[in-house]
Amino acid sequence: MVYVTGDLHGDENRLFDREWRKLKPNDTVIVLGDFGFLWDNSAREQEAIKYLSSRKYNVCFLDGTHENFDLINKGRTTYYKGGKVDRIKDKLYHLKRGEIFNIEGIKFFVFGGGESEDKDEKSDMNKWWRSELPTPTEMALAAAKLDEEECKIDYILTHEPPSLVKSAMLLRKGRQDSTNKLNGFFQEIDNSCEFEHWYFASLHEDRRVTPKHTCVFNKLIPLVPLKHQETVETIPHTEDTQDSTVFVLKEEKR
Repeated sequence: MVYVTGDLHGDENRLFDREWRKLKPNDTVIVLGDFGFLWDNSAREQEAIKYLSSRKYNVCFLDGTHENFDLINKGRTTYYKGGKVDRIKDKLYHLKRGEIFNIEGIKFFVFGGGESEDKDEKSDMNKWWRSELPTPTEMALAAAKLDEEECKIDYILTHEPPSLVKSAMLLRKGRQDSTNKLNGFFQEIDNSCEFEHWYFASLHEDRRVTPKHTCVFNKLIPLVPLKHQETVETIPHTEDTQDSTVFVLKEEKR
């Protein structure tokens, strides 16, 4: 089974949650950005990496906005499930931006990255990396890969959401609208691609925002193609998650 979860931010306690303890051999957990266990290369952090990489399940992560890209880029670049990854250690992988992976017969388009709201403060502490925000070249290559798939994919996994989804969530929170070129790029993908569901994590909620977009934070959500979902036992969500639609945005007919 393949699961997605939200930002870990290096929180070791999350790894011992009841839901994580239920994972079986060869399951795969995909963290949707802000992994946080590659930050300062401390002894404690190295122990956490050793623990994660030796689990019976696989751990994959997208990059977010709170990452040490120098440490991530030290991983050995290789291929995993059809797409490029940085192999950090054993069964721990960083999924590169714009790659398409086939895991257990499910096609995933993944694209990490974002833009820190506090980048000026982080720059002052030498803890900001320009590469957190994807380049036009990375976005163009990703679009080309989707074109090769005729813009049909099972699941889209990102750290940031499309611009309309982000604007709706920020409006609900009473926060100022703040979207960037990456959100706009994702909106173009949202408008032009056929997919079953889109999962993202940057806004730190467990919430189904529209019928096709879900924000993930603490929960582990199992992913399978819709045609198989009636046979899959899912990990239940909290009561708040079950009835938590923010807006049903009007989606273009595909």
